[in-house]
Amino acid sequence: MKRITALAVLGCVLVSPALGGEGDATKGARGFRACTACHSLESNRNMTGPSLAGIWNRKAGTASGFSRYSDVMKHSSVNWNERTLAAYLKNPDQFMPGNHMTFAGIPDDETRADIIAFLKQSASGQSTSPQQAQINGMQRGRGVAKLKGVGASSRVKAITYCGDTFKVTTIDGNTRNFWERNLRFKTDSSDDGPEKDAPAILAAGMMGDRASIIFSTPEEISTWIKHEC
Repeated sequence: MKRITALAVLGCVLVSPALGGEGDATKGARGFRACTACHSLESNRNMTGPSLAGIWNRKAGTASGFSRYSDVMKHSSVNWNERTLAAYLKNPDQFMPGNHMTFAGIPDDETRADIIAFLKQSASGQSTSPQQAQINGMQRGRGVAKLKGVGASSRVKAITYCGDTFKVTTIDGNTRNFWERNLRFKTDSSDDGPEKDAPAILAAGMMGDRASIIFSTPEEISTWIKHEC
């Protein structure tokens, strides 16, 4: 009786979606949309997180061109497949303590299996599925702005500060004042970033009182900001 019971339990475990049951890739594409704020499915298009193109059987911490991995991820011996992705996506902190992914996990077994099926399909090397093409288009449509050759209203001419206020003048001659906590200085060294010594300003925040100035390199930031009262 004990042997029969053990076999029955083993059978339930083997068909559990959490341990490799076949998911629905079409449903997984819908579930994956929650991941698109941080991850791309296009090769070499890294975002907050690494590109997931070609993730299948790839060693963790080795996506091309991505340099923001945690030490624990870089030094792990994990290869991504149904088993490891299921455990990681269920609870990233539990699976790999010390990793940098700020995501609580996907507790639902079916949803997790569907997303894994979609990732496997996307990484198979076959032609792009309609669902993946839709996600790629959606990311490009809402994604990172291309800052080379921006218009005169977005191209920065001068940045000065006095007290708690920054003044930003653009090429079109307009000047805007920003409380120091509402103006962020960022860099973008990618092909989408601005030309050298041609920073761009982008609006941020729902109230229109915040903005980001993006430079091509960190070294430019201090040379552009002038104290002037």
